[in-house]
Amino acid sequence: MKVVGYVRVSTAEQVDSGAGLEAQRAAIATEVERRGWLLLEVFEDANGASAKSMRNREGLTAALDMVESHRADGLIVAKLDRLSRSLLDFASLMERSQRGGWSLIALDLGVDTSTPSGEMMANVLAVFAQFERRLIGERTRAALAVRRAQGVTLGRPRTLPDGVRRRIVRERKRGDSLAEIARRLNMEGVPTAQGGKRWYPSTVRAISA
Repeated sequence: MKVVGYVRVSTAEQVDSGAGLEAQRAAIATEVERRGWLLLEVFEDANGASAKSMRNREGLTAALDMVESHRADGLIVAKLDRLSRSLLDFASLMERSQRGGWSLIALDLGVDTSTPSGEMMANVLAVFAQFERRLIGERTRAALAVRRAQGVTLGRPRTLPDGVRRRIVRERKRGDSLAEIARRLNMEGVPTAQGGKRWYPSTVRAISA
């Protein structure tokens, strides 16, 4: 099997021998030789490229171009986090490899979609990625529900009419408390600046500050 390697370091990791470029290259070369594969090239991103995203990395782009154009049969990395620290990104990349008919190998976690056991490990990680995706979705929905319960209308911000703003400032100057002003505004059904239906002392403070 013909493969290409990929190595990456961030600025903070350049002093870490376990994550250094040469250590990654050595691990890849050793495994390729052990399996009798042909290593065509090792691409690298050595300019402090972040693992937060797989975008804007010239080395990774070139490596993926090799496998997706079928000039190589697989992409191998010494550590999965050299590709990305996001399981969601990894799951997406694994789907690309399955659709494209090329193998993805990460030595540290035993991921190897060219073998049944390695593919099983990749699928386990994909399950965790799906779990992470659902957690993110639930957190987002919960946060939006809290905002709605507070009377905030989500979406494009609205502006508070000048008359309401002047009223709040005037009532604060005459000594009315934040809670008193909020209570009256709620009783009268005056919308907040974001179109919400509920005023709070903190909301009034933001207007009168």
